[in-house]
Amino acid sequence: MSSSTENAVSDPKEVRKFLEGDARVIAPLILGAVLTHYSEAGPVSVRLTEVEAYMGPRDSEYPDPGSHTFGGLTARNAPMFGPPGFLYVYFTYGMHYCANIVCGRDGAPSALLLRAGEIVEGEGLAAVRRPASKAHRDLASGPARLASALGLTTADTGRDALAEPFNLLLPATPAAAVASGPRVGVAGPGGTTEYPWRFWIEDDPTVSRYKAARPRNRPAAG
Repeated sequence: MSSSTENAVSDPKEVRKFLEGDARVIAPLILGAVLTHYSEAGPVSVRLTEVEAYMGPRDSEYPDPGSHTFGGLTARNAPMFGPPGFLYVYFTYGMHYCANIVCGRDGAPSALLLRAGEIVEGEGLAAVRRPASKAHRDLASGPARLASALGLTTADTGRDALAEPFNLLLPATPAAAVASGPRVGVAGPGGTTEYPWRFWIEDDPTVSRYKAARPRNRPAAG
């Protein structure tokens, strides 16, 4: 593991307590955290460089028209209504998986979409899973790439990201330079500048490219 994990917060109880907060507040603070998946093929660790915050249903305290929870509880989004620290993984566009870490109090749905990161352990395995990537910085640059590099699928939705075979280390200090802006690929009101809930480490080469959404009839992310 790289030196970036020195003095990181590793106690699952402390990490879960941290994740009980407002996803919009947590988002810039979690940048630099390292998420590891210890699969049968071996471990892969990613240092988070870009995340997006998603909040709750239309009848909640913080309604978010860009969130999968906006229309209420479903079998698909149920993990977002559960306790913090668990994974919400969904399948999109008929080909990609995207991974979120649930935040907030149990029953008050919110989550962070893991948009991009740097592979800091298990680069060889990540490259096998991401054969189309031409450079190290591209292995987890984008939510589908990140989930693929970590070996995550919908089989992992509802699993605890703070317990085996996963581990989440929080950074000892916040990222030095954090930027924010509209979320990527979210159609309608939730994708406007009124929801600047995408956060990234400035000038980090692994951060994904911004792309506005095409009009859709349903939320596109998180």
